[in-house]
Amino acid sequence: MKIEKFEDIMAWQKAKELTLLVYTLFEKHKDIGFKDQIQRASISIMNNIAEGFERKSNKELKYFLFIAKGSCGEVRSMLYMAIELQYISKKEFVKTYGASVEISKMLSGFIKTL
Repeated sequence: MKIEKFEDIMAWQKAKELTLLVYTLFEKHKDIGFKDQIQRASISIMNNIAEGFERKSNKELKYFLFIAKGSCGEVRSMLYMAIELQYISKKEFVKTYGASVEISKMLSGFIKTL
């Protein structure tokens, strides 16, 4: 399948799903600093994929995909704190963590093709 717009990128689609999941998980959370940081990290994944694609250069796309991959790590790191602080359940952790790992692997594959 030819990628004509960033919305065609499977990693972007999965990142959007992850972002919606993170926003839903933490929408009513009282720890505003934590909530803000994990939401910004998750949305950073999809936005960096989009920004890199729109630059129309494989070199720049690769750069932004690495940033998106870093944001995946940030989300996972924060999920460990969320479970330790009992902000989320084990089931929510497993689902969200798994989604982030899947996106990170997709980004690695995409980077290798560039």
